[in-house]
Amino acid sequence: MSIRIVLKYLGLVLAIVGALLSFPLFWSVAIARDGAHVSFIVPMVIALLGGLSLFRYIPQERRSLSRREGLALVTCTWVGCSLVGALPYVISGTLPGFVDAFFETMSGFTTTGATVMTSIGHQPPSIVLWRNFSQWIGGMGIITFFVALFPMLGIGAARLFEAEMPGPQKERLRARIMDTARALWILYVALSLVEFGLLWVVGRIPFYDAMNITFGTMPTGGFLHLADSLAAYVDSPFVTTVVTFFMLAAGVNFALYFYALRRRRLGDLLGNPEFRLYIGIFVVCAGAVTLDLMGRSGMPIGQALQHATFQVASIQTTTGFATTDFDLWPSLSRGLLLALMIVGACAGSTGGGLKVVRLLVVVKYAFRQVVAAFSPRSVMPLKIGGETVAAATVAAITGMAILYVLALVGGFLFMSALGLDAVTAFSAVAATLGNVGPGLGAVGPVQHYAFIPASGKLVLSGLMLVGRLEFVTALALVSPSFWHWR
Repeated sequence: MSIRIVLKYLGLVLAIVGALLSFPLFWSVAIARDGAHVSFIVPMVIALLGGLSLFRYIPQERRSLSRREGLALVTCTWVGCSLVGALPYVISGTLPGFVDAFFETMSGFTTTGATVMTSIGHQPPSIVLWRNFSQWIGGMGIITFFVALFPMLGIGAARLFEAEMPGPQKERLRARIMDTARALWILYVALSLVEFGLLWVVGRIPFYDAMNITFGTMPTGGFLHLADSLAAYVDSPFVTTVVTFFMLAAGVNFALYFYALRRRRLGDLLGNPEFRLYIGIFVVCAGAVTLDLMGRSGMPIGQALQHATFQVASIQTTTGFATTDFDLWPSLSRGLLLALMIVGACAGSTGGGLKVVRLLVVVKYAFRQVVAAFSPRSVMPLKIGGETVAAATVAAITGMAILYVLALVGGFLFMSALGLDAVTAFSAVAATLGNVGPGLGAVGPVQHYAFIPASGKLVLSGLMLVGRLEFVTALALVSPSFWHWR
């Protein structure tokens, strides 16, 4: 593996992040006038000069990226961008130390939404905007944006795309991977603009609110500029309905939108087995939570339905918005939300979690094994949507599910060793590994992660990255042979 080719393209990605810092810088100088401009100028200069120097002065190799180099570049990109993105928090004094700043930035770029910021309402607006904008950048992927912009990568672009995009399959929407990345970003931006327009123009909420809510919805991130999340808009059914719809939309495989639009057939979307299970899970869980809130908490049906549909959509899509403190809900509702943190959204979406298609494969595989135990001679191919799933794919998905459970258990034991109670420890791990954000207990929707020791924050930051890039990349990175540079 060549360190030069990795550093060369890493420099270009860091330069892109430096350029993106111009948005909160502009907001600080021209709109908010909050005096935080230096907090953006310094990292912007570091990222642009350092990044462009790496790209300019490291010689170009006459070959494309290998798979190993692609994995290394993607990982270095997420860590490097988080290091640069943490500087505004440190320079402005918004967060007390670099570990906290790194945690907050990693949480933003990975669209987790777990926060250590305890007084959001008292922070400079431009700093809060950067915090929220970072999750929108990370929603469709920093590397995907990079691939869409620069055609010089050639076949190496496919390596990067495969390494960053979550899910068991990475579908090409176009013949060239660069065009696929562009198509995904166009869909992402278009949906973001539609949501923003509905909130600002139709819903008549402030421009700043509409922008920040959109930045948190479409990447299924969950960061907001409001200390109480979306509780301020709980009395606006239009706003909560729009946000619920777009959270669910962001949790769908974006390739399905592309095919449905290109072929002008809604059946391509509605007939997809993962999509049907995804919607089925939402309907069943929202209905169960509604009945639980009515029966156990005595909540009126209208209020129970509003809170249930919003909160189930928020957690299932791993967005993490809250209109109320769901940690105070009955045990059944809290248990369902915790389970949804683990299952997550669809593959190919901006959502996190194990992914619905993996759950579908694992359940069908388990059912097939039970049938085989009673009928050893029966031959039952595992099919999804009428297509047989290859044995290697089934093995990979099953292995991924096992690794996910092991990560949950290992993370839970580590956080418990730091003194966290069982509910807080497990939900913190589930919420960061699934890129959800808020958990239960001391890390619930009205709480934060600031009290967790530095070692715990670093471990949770690592879980966020693993949850975003998934375990193939993570396992490769811990292999000593992987880091054999030349």
